[in-house]
Amino acid sequence: MSKAFTKEPDGTDGNDDDDFEEEILPAGEKNLMTPQGYAVLREELRWLLREERPRITEIVSWAAGNGDRSENGDYLYNKKRLREIDRRARYLTKRTESAEVVDPKNQQGLEQVFFGATVTYAKEDDSEITVKLVGVDEADLDKGKINWASPVGRALMKLREGDSADVRVDGKVETIEVVKIKYITEE
Repeated sequence: MSKAFTKEPDGTDGNDDDDFEEEILPAGEKNLMTPQGYAVLREELRWLLREERPRITEIVSWAAGNGDRSENGDYLYNKKRLREIDRRARYLTKRTESAEVVDPKNQQGLEQVFFGATVTYAKEDDSEITVKLVGVDEADLDKGKINWASPVGRALMKLREGDSADVRVDGKVETIEVVKIKYITEE
């Protein structure tokens, strides 16, 4: 039977909001962010609501005036884009409202690894890796920023220079040792 004759959702009805952005923090964990990460999310939300959404709404309005909407590519594509913008805006709103901003410059002099720390650690093969522990929305491995709630991030938490911890990476357990801890602020 054709999908046109059933009432089954096809995933494009706009009711799949929960699937768009999965919750990436374990239940009960704080949504920690650096000031820079918070500013990036706020700017994306501002851009979506003040610039992108009005532009797409204008296109949808124009396309709707062109007649038959069922075969109007501009209308269909931009309505879908509007739903995506709305989902992303809801997600960003939830993330920024629940954010607890922690500034690494206020954590100077700490000898343990906490959120916002830049940590150099040694792996078992004697290679050294430097990472900064940041919020889940800020993580970017290419820039050396890892999610504080990731396996490596959790293993590093509360360690001191010289301490080691076991971490499960790629299905195997590896021992890592903290070499250096710094709290660097980004400008």
